[in-house]
Amino acid sequence: MKIAVLPGDGIGTEIVAEAVKVLKALDLKFEMETALVGGAAYEAHGHPLPDATLKLAKEADAVLFGAVGDWKYDKLDRPLRPEQAILGLRKNLGLFANFRPAICYEQLVGASSLKPELIAGLDILIIRELTGDIYFGQPRGRRIATDGHFPGAEEAFDTMRYSRPEIERIAHVAFQAARKRSKRVTSVDKANVLETFQFWKDVVTEVGKEYPDVELDHMYVDNAAMQLVRAPKKFDVVVTGNMFGDILSDEAA
Repeated sequence: MKIAVLPGDGIGTEIVAEAVKVLKALDLKFEMETALVGGAAYEAHGHPLPDATLKLAKEADAVLFGAVGDWKYDKLDRPLRPEQAILGLRKNLGLFANFRPAICYEQLVGASSLKPELIAGLDILIIRELTGDIYFGQPRGRRIATDGHFPGAEEAFDTMRYSRPEIERIAHVAFQAARKRSKRVTSVDKANVLETFQFWKDVVTEVGKEYPDVELDHMYVDNAAMQLVRAPKKFDVVVTGNMFGDILSDEAA
């Protein structure tokens, strides 16, 4: 097995160095090759995801990725910022499903700010769609507004969008994962105000009919955020879009 080792920046280099020690201690036949990514790659090659790094990632069986980003790169043009390496890897490797488990082990119950009875035995799986939504939607940019509340003013815009195949494939992943757990899926959306997520809700509902053994319910993202704090053990598998998944998985963690 070939592993592409991409330490990245800052704490990423420290974490990956220790992870590599663990892999070597397993005494298995891993072939590991290291490459620059993120800010370190920009410093050396003028781009956060050089062609050589992407080529290595595509050829490898697995990628060990650290972390990227530093305040000193915040003034770079957006395509050159370290975080673009993450998005580039997701897009080019087709990494559309992000599994974010949230498990509270007995030894860590007292370390949480939530009451022990709320989190003892917690085991949630949040599945975040990773290559669509507002992170990748086009068009995006800045312009002078021609309508809205302030015509003639400078404005910025991003586009939230999902296609049917994108929603179907992540929904199948969620339902299949639920079959191996407690057979419950909660689809998180904002269908009451966003056309994109009304479409998401409709498609997930259609896919759910193919899994009659799995219970499906829908929840608005603001309510889901509250319930993750109020009654987190009511969840089993949570599936949601790229932007909401970013928020919910961080909250659950």
